[in-house]
Amino acid sequence: MFLKKIKPFLYLGIFYLIISLIIRTVFFFHPITTASFGFFEVVKVLLIGLVNDIFVFILASTILALYFLFLSNSKYKKPYGYIILGVLVLFFLYIWLVPNNIFKQYGGSIMEVALVFVGIKTLFFGLMLFLPTQRVKIRNILYFITLLLYVLLIIFNGVSEYFFYNEFGVRYNFIAVDYLIYTNEVIGNIMESYPVIPLFSGIMIVTLTITWFIYKKTKNELLELPDFKQKMVLLGSFMVLCALSALAIPSLMQIRSDNVFADEIEANGLPKFYWAFTHNELDYFQFYSQINQQQAEKNFLSQYPQQTLSRTIVAEQPEMKKNVVLISIESLSADFMEHYGNTQKITPFLDSLADKSLMFTNLYATGNRTVRGLEALTLCIPPTAGESIIKRDDNKNKFTTGNVFKSKGYDVKFLYGGYSYFDNMQDFFQGNGYGIVDRNNFKPEEITFANVWGVADEDMAKKAIQVMNTEAKSGKPFFNHWMTVSNHRPFTYPDGRIDIPGTAKSREGGVKYTDYSLKLFFEMAKKQEWYKNTVFVIIADHCASSAGKTELPMDKYRIPAMVFSEGFIQPQKFDALMSQIDLMPTVLGLLNFSYQSKFLGQDVFKPEFQPKAYVATYQDLGFIKDGRLTIISPVKKVKQYSLELEKSDLAPAFKLYYDEKLLKNPDQKLVDDAVSAYQSTSYWLKTKQLNR
Repeated sequence: MFLKKIKPFLYLGIFYLIISLIIRTVFFFHPITTASFGFFEVVKVLLIGLVNDIFVFILASTILALYFLFLSNSKYKKPYGYIILGVLVLFFLYIWLVPNNIFKQYGGSIMEVALVFVGIKTLFFGLMLFLPTQRVKIRNILYFITLLLYVLLIIFNGVSEYFFYNEFGVRYNFIAVDYLIYTNEVIGNIMESYPVIPLFSGIMIVTLTITWFIYKKTKNELLELPDFKQKMVLLGSFMVLCALSALAIPSLMQIRSDNVFADEIEANGLPKFYWAFTHNELDYFQFYSQINQQQAEKNFLSQYPQQTLSRTIVAEQPEMKKNVVLISIESLSADFMEHYGNTQKITPFLDSLADKSLMFTNLYATGNRTVRGLEALTLCIPPTAGESIIKRDDNKNKFTTGNVFKSKGYDVKFLYGGYSYFDNMQDFFQGNGYGIVDRNNFKPEEITFANVWGVADEDMAKKAIQVMNTEAKSGKPFFNHWMTVSNHRPFTYPDGRIDIPGTAKSREGGVKYTDYSLKLFFEMAKKQEWYKNTVFVIIADHCASSAGKTELPMDKYRIPAMVFSEGFIQPQKFDALMSQIDLMPTVLGLLNFSYQSKFLGQDVFKPEFQPKAYVATYQDLGFIKDGRLTIISPVKKVKQYSLELEKSDLAPAFKLYYDEKLLKNPDQKLVDDAVSAYQSTSYWLKTKQLNR
């Protein structure tokens, strides 16, 4: 009896394990998986993965267990059936008619989903109540639908994990949580990037086939329903398995090896998604190595002449009120530029502009998301564990580059071709005193092309010129921060602009079109009166990919950066190691600004500057200094790598690739420097000392 009643779970469970095994096998051979695996390591990964999957399926089958628990013929007897139907009808009317019901308070589509669910439940309950002779057929229809949803979710999750790994080289993380929140952009991205009709047609065909097979094998188990005692035994057994699974999964997630790809492949994406969803911000003081707080601050602040958090910057020359245009370029890895060895000629304008600019050849992004780059350029502080500050609740009233410019009488704006509510950018920039120009400010006739991420970069370039012309007429200098969007999957853009058609949907096309749009912007800017009194700062927000052989592969954080101002900035190359957070303090130094600073980045032209860089994921926090990469991670883990440049024909300043060798005996001073930087930054944020 009991074995028969768990047949649906067994069939679905076996199907889930097969899909998971297929996904792991694909990951082993995927081009993005650059690590090698020995036989025993493969066996270990598959065994841990199998145990992971079994426990995850047990928890995921909770809804199916509840479905079987409430299967009963007795609930349709008088008067219970009529009472239950009345409650369902009242509940449906509550959702439908009460203006401020609990589902409406959640916002979004929650109310509509609840209305449909309760409506269907009420309809089918009524049919089974008033049509007892058709009850088995109706129950079979509901059972088939339940199986269909489970099979569909198993397949859809497998496909989603593949595409996510294909994009990022990891299982679900905070980015997947973002994708769930910003469904419009994500669905639009999928629609424009992949052959959706064949893909979803294939998914539905497989789903229907598997569902029909499981349904035929198990439908007879619904003819004889278990009694109350049998249900309690089944329920009790299931609850024990769920408790065991809930305890085992976190322990399995803590199993780590030196092979990052092995950790990702043996993991299960669903617990990682849940963990990311519930841990949007990591508490540094709970998960990371620490030293005495006063000592940490003393170590970190020793790099500044005034060894305090709030410092007075005094310029030696008269201040220059030049306009400043900061352009953050989406996903522009250094290796896209010819300067760094690329032979595809996809950045001809930027390469030519670099030769006329102050070019920072050895600069590293702080993270691998746009919001992390915006954080680095706006707040000028090292990255902290978890999400970017831009995505957090406590993201307002910070000390920012915009504050400094505003204190000098500048008009300060953030320009973005998409809808700035995405990634919480609007909330962050408005909450820190920036005006915002985004897609909402475009008239229909101003948009020649747009995709899910926003208007094409050339349209934003034209809008930027309009905005700057208006600002210039006010008589005030302006600081505008423009974030580009076109170099992003699906890499679509207007045809006829470059020699790669927009229909190719290639990364190279996205890069080259952005380069084309920037050239167009500068051609238009050169015709404006404010051009010669303007400093242009061009930098990537992050690299195109972050996957590599180690937690923090150096080449996946190296980005191009340059400062151009005709007649003001002399062409030169600055080759010392520096961070994204150093760029804007350096620009302020070039303008001879005197101001009260809480920036943790440094002006690289000051004698006290110490070459170093910060690179991070959501969990791994890296510190680069003196030929070493120190990484601190949750559960107080510390690793250190020696960095040796790989051989190439490029000039030393443009060599990208490092051989990262794990050191058995880390340099303790560099470990303390890394801990001091991240611990101090986390503490100052927590205690609001980085507010203005």
